[in-house]
Amino acid sequence: MVDFCLSLPMAERVLQRTELMKRMMRRVGVASITAARHEQGAGIYEARSRCIACMVEPACRAWLAGSERQPPSFCPNLDFLSLCMLDKPAAGQSDDAAARETRCKKN
Repeated sequence: MVDFCLSLPMAERVLQRTELMKRMMRRVGVASITAARHEQGAGIYEARSRCIACMVEPACRAWLAGSERQPPSFCPNLDFLSLCMLDKPAAGQSDDAAARETRCKKN
């Protein structure tokens, strides 16, 4: 019996969906480091899992081909992306500086 998670088609799907998610995050203005901070990394893990399992890839690709800047309502990661969009660095502060500040506050 073959583990489907290790099959070539599944590996290709994971890579394709990871790229779609990166493009979606970039389009709506969410930096990877911002997304990684949510729920101590669990948020981005869950979002990627939802993206991999998503059944509306054609709609996602069509949305990415357009120019809309708000996350699409059909996206299973709408809530995650919206939360990340609210968590912007302070004016004049880079996303990396905001991440360091957040880590320092927790320690």
